[in-house]
Amino acid sequence: MQILVVDDLKSELDLISEYLTSNGYGVIRAENGQEALTKISESKPDLIVTDWMMPEMGGLDMCRQLKKNPDTANIPVIACTAKDQPVDRLWATKQGVKAYLVKPCSKDQLIDAVKTALL
Repeated sequence: MQILVVDDLKSELDLISEYLTSNGYGVIRAENGQEALTKISESKPDLIVTDWMMPEMGGLDMCRQLKKNPDTANIPVIACTAKDQPVDRLWATKQGVKAYLVKPCSKDQLIDAVKTALL
């Protein structure tokens, strides 16, 4: 399984990547939504874990782009963000996000969300 991790903070990319690789998942990394779209077209990940607020293109806009494309519309997405307002969760749900995690999330929370999203 290949998981694309999208976050503009290197420390978050490193932490989430470590959580995933230590559980046997392959990881692809991107620093914003625009870079993620390029990597998605190149590598076709099984799942995406994305931050919501990033420069150039955030996670919400990236999800909108994914849903417009029949080739990427069914890739499950997990939001992992510092935004914790009900409206943020609502927008994520409207974009088809499978799970919404608030930073800092634990390794167990992330792995449980990944397993559920891949079902």
